[in-house]
Amino acid sequence: MWITPEEVLLANALWVSERANPFFILQRRKGHGRGGGFTGLLVGTLDVVLDSSARVAPYRILHQTGDSQVFWNIACGSSRKEITEHWEWLEANLLQTLSIFDNEEDITTFVKGKIQGIIAEENKSKQTVEDEDSGKFREAELKMRRLFGMPDEEKLVNYYSCSYWKSRVPRQGWVYLTVNHLCFYSFLLGKEGELTLVVQWTDVTQLEKNATLLFPESIRVSTRDTEHYFSMFLNINDTFKLMEQLANIAMRQLLDNESFSVDRSLPKPGKTLKNVSALKRDLDARAKNERYRAMFRLTQDERLDGHTDCTLWTPFAKMHVVGQMFVSNNYICFASREEDLCQLIIPLREVSIVEKADSSSVLPSPLSISTKNKMTFLFANLRDRDFLVQRISDFLQRTPDRVWSDSKEVLESPSPTTPFLTPPSPSEALSGRFYSPTLPTATQGLLSIFKKNAPEDLGPKATKEKMKEEAWNIHFFEFGRGVCMYRTSRTRELVLNGMPENLRGELWLLFSGAQNEMDTHPGYYAELVEQAMGRCTLATEEIERDLHRSMPEHRAFQNEMGIAALRRVLTAYAFRNPNIGYCQAMNIVTSVLLLYCTEEQAFWLLVALCERMLPDYYNTRVVGALVDQGVFEELTRECLPLLYERMQELGVISTISLSWFLTLFLSVMPFDSAVLLVDCFFYEGIKVIFQVSLAVLHANMEQLLACSDEGEAMTILGRYLDNVVNKQTVSAPIPHLHALLTSGDEPPPEIDVFELIKASYDKFGSLRADVIEQMRFKQRLKVIQSLEDTAKRSVVRAIMTDSAFSLEELEELYVLFKAKHIMSCYWGASTTAAERHDPSLAYLEQYRIDRGQFSQLFAALAPWGCSAHTPTLAARLFRLLDQNKDGLINFKEFVTGLSGMYHGDMTEKLKLLYKLHLPPALCPEEAESALEAMQFFTDDITPQGRKDCLAKSCWLFLFTGEEQKAMEASDVAASSEDKKEEKVKDYKYYLRMWAKEKEPKKETIKDLPKMNQEQFIELCKTLYNMFSEDPLEQELYHSIATVASLLLRIGEVGKKFSNNGAKKLDSLCIPCSAVDMPQPEKDELAGDSSATEAEVTKALEEAQLEVPLPATTEEEVKDDTSVSSYSMVSAGSLQCEDIADDTVLIGCTDQRQGSVLDIDWAITFEQVLASMLTEHPLVDYFEKKLDIQAKVAACRCQRAVERQVSSSSEHEFSQLSG
Repeated sequence: MWITPEEVLLANALWVSERANPFFILQRRKGHGRGGGFTGLLVGTLDVVLDSSARVAPYRILHQTGDSQVFWNIACGSSRKEITEHWEWLEANLLQTLSIFDNEEDITTFVKGKIQGIIAEENKSKQTVEDEDSGKFREAELKMRRLFGMPDEEKLVNYYSCSYWKSRVPRQGWVYLTVNHLCFYSFLLGKEGELTLVVQWTDVTQLEKNATLLFPESIRVSTRDTEHYFSMFLNINDTFKLMEQLANIAMRQLLDNESFSVDRSLPKPGKTLKNVSALKRDLDARAKNERYRAMFRLTQDERLDGHTDCTLWTPFAKMHVVGQMFVSNNYICFASREEDLCQLIIPLREVSIVEKADSSSVLPSPLSISTKNKMTFLFANLRDRDFLVQRISDFLQRTPDRVWSDSKEVLESPSPTTPFLTPPSPSEALSGRFYSPTLPTATQGLLSIFKKNAPEDLGPKATKEKMKEEAWNIHFFEFGRGVCMYRTSRTRELVLNGMPENLRGELWLLFSGAQNEMDTHPGYYAELVEQAMGRCTLATEEIERDLHRSMPEHRAFQNEMGIAALRRVLTAYAFRNPNIGYCQAMNIVTSVLLLYCTEEQAFWLLVALCERMLPDYYNTRVVGALVDQGVFEELTRECLPLLYERMQELGVISTISLSWFLTLFLSVMPFDSAVLLVDCFFYEGIKVIFQVSLAVLHANMEQLLACSDEGEAMTILGRYLDNVVNKQTVSAPIPHLHALLTSGDEPPPEIDVFELIKASYDKFGSLRADVIEQMRFKQRLKVIQSLEDTAKRSVVRAIMTDSAFSLEELEELYVLFKAKHIMSCYWGASTTAAERHDPSLAYLEQYRIDRGQFSQLFAALAPWGCSAHTPTLAARLFRLLDQNKDGLINFKEFVTGLSGMYHGDMTEKLKLLYKLHLPPALCPEEAESALEAMQFFTDDITPQGRKDCLAKSCWLFLFTGEEQKAMEASDVAASSEDKKEEKVKDYKYYLRMWAKEKEPKKETIKDLPKMNQEQFIELCKTLYNMFSEDPLEQELYHSIATVASLLLRIGEVGKKFSNNGAKKLDSLCIPCSAVDMPQPEKDELAGDSSATEAEVTKALEEAQLEVPLPATTEEEVKDDTSVSSYSMVSAGSLQCEDIADDTVLIGCTDQRQGSVLDIDWAITFEQVLASMLTEHPLVDYFEKKLDIQAKVAACRCQRAVERQVSSSSEHEFSQLSG
């Protein structure tokens, strides 16, 4: 590549000059290429150990002038081919021009200007991402691709100097972190010291940063087979974080096939950073965005623009709070440096005025932001206030105008950012068949509806409830109400004391962030309901089944109003997010939301739960809940080590935690108590659920340590949770349907839920959200890889009975098949990832590959190697296996094809080969190509043998055709007579007959259609290519020649007995010189021309074949590449080297026949099979036992990357010096 000219003082240090002219020198670095001796080995080692490994290309071109001691580096290359192209361009375009200059300084100035101009032109055509990357980084990326054979689609994220521990010996080198791979390279004094390692991120099962005596401050990367240790990083924390991000992307890819794509909406840096790629900046920005969204509970499309230190005036405390301001495309947020001191969220849709106040020594660089509900926020100590105000103004201009009424926002038109929705038809929008704003559940929660006519409660509990409401009203007055409320430690105290029922829905929306989504998407839920209702899907069927199981003890769901509202919310969400659809436990959580919220509010709370607060909890494999179950086990080991060991022995944690997390304790605890935990969850997040779970175990520790089995432990915990009560509730008691587990006659003691929550904060309140996220990452690797292993076992068990492969072979094939599917996700394919992977399907059908990927696997694994014909055969087998014609096949179909080739008997193998040359495997284009170029077939049988073949062909035809039909007719007649004598069968007989009809009919050889002449020609071409690498190649060729000649005559004899014999097309012949034949045939014919010609003519007459006639018209001359009805092999498939020395052409020795192929010529599979059985070499070949293990092992030993044929292969040294 051309580089910006750099000054070089020592041109020959560590470099060898290979070519030179008066103005340029081409050099190769010592230690690369051939030769170099010990000095070369030493330089190569230093290049790897030192930073030059990533920066110095092995070839370069220097510019020099006359006696000048200064050289200029103008080009570098990773291969001879690349640098040679640059050298040749210089010689062709600059040498003659430079010879005209008189002044050496002018020459140098001209060369530098020319090179810079070339670079500028190249940069214009390059992609934006490449433009953002520094030149040094691009050199490192090129080196990575050269070292590890990666294609251009594989992008380097970053590279680091480190040591790789191999057999307890550190090897210094460079680790390259790409989007899909971890690669390491080390070079130490020669090729025997070279070390190359490639690990796919999708294979990583564990990623840990640890420090031991053996591996100090190291990173351990574990896969299913081995462990890799890396140490001696300059900044191990940054490296480990990047590894975590890349492994997370890979796990997401395994989970839902989301391939990595660069986020173009992220803000671009002001200047290009040295040795930092655009992808690295992209991933850093993603990490910041995720932390920002999680901190303030914002939507997934929110992008952080920047943040800055500042202070915020808090009127309730009369003080300035130090913290950070965050600005994104829709929000201005503030978080205090001291945790829980103050947090603030200001949606830009609420902002009315942004102004700079006067600076003073007390209040430097202040900024005032006023909202439409008359709140004013004063920020100060802003470093770059003018730039900040400009950014906020830019975002405000993009915010749609609003119309306000009663301090509530009403959009004039639907938000342009509304996702997942297509507008309904006008008739649907007007009719409101399923949802209307006049519905009772559209304006209030179910609890309010059913308490409307109840008498007012004046007892102490009602008084306590009113006191809670008053406390919250005071809080609203001091700290503000709505999304712009100051959130402080006082807010948390009020939440822990319990939310009043009248405010619960409002506060849930506020603290979960659902209020923001609902405000920015008005009308979205109503339109979604109209589109979703009435559809019949798997999700809607599951929803209908679970509707009446959702809190049946509550009277709100004992009538159609509550059931209908629940149906609408669940169906609307399943339509919005088909990847999740519906999962059990969603009905329980949603029914509780509907008690306190309107339908629309409950819908947006469900969105917040499923997509942000409980990620991946409610997908088909409840991955999120399994991950948090692992986190809970790890927390138990850290906080309750003695109990953890006992619980692991009993296997209790994995049993209890899943139901606790999926339903937020709603299914295992009395409703009035569990709803208080939901209050805390919406404010604090998942850490509250972990805290309470640990508190429950701690409260029962002594009993759990003493229990003898899992059932007893479950009884203890179930009884405890059943008796967690809320003594402050004002609602009517709701029967708890969870089993009341008691031991003995004594009533179990009651546990106050407020005491339980307080104990959880006192004992386990030190849990931090960032620590939980770190533990989630560790568990996510384990869980997803465990699920992948489960899927593999399920698939293998499902097809074990239908396949002759062993269990181990099927598992190995599944790994290869899935790896091919995964690679297609990030290195491109003819279909999208969503088309190739459908999580809703059974494991057996989830992963699918297209024809290109199948062809690669076929070439690597199939026993029928056909050299250049292999891609054609693979394409035909793919079309045969692709029964639904969607261009994709699943693993079962893939194994079916391989199993027939490896473990079928001769009949099965020949049947598969036969079907590969019939539609749909053989497409019309391939059949037509058989007419383009063909020769006479070869055979070495004697004239008497030809007569025997002809007689044998007649016998085979008659037996397989007429006699079989006669035998079948007699069998049918006999069976019909037997049926007349049978008595009426009982019902069991009819059930057996019905079951038999439902079973898939097994295909027999009689079901196979006949093969015409074009298809037969293609079959012969395939057979000729199959034996090219076999030790018995010549014997097999001879056998195929004999069988093909026999089958030709069978087809001709068959026409005599066919009713359509009169419909034959006229054959056309043209003279053909013997020169057109391959040389071995010419020699053989010249030596035996008279005898052979007489016998062939006699054989043709006996077979009643058409007598060749000379071609007389111009049209017939154009058909000179065709053959008659008994000619068969195309010229392309019958090569000179494929023909034995003793072969003799069968047919007219002086003429090549051209014709339109005879439509009456046909053979059956029985005839092909019978003909093959006459040749022992063919029988031995197809009956030979084959083992796929060798081919699987070869694939497994290869690197787990798809090597790309390098266009930068080394040229011979003579090409440079010659």
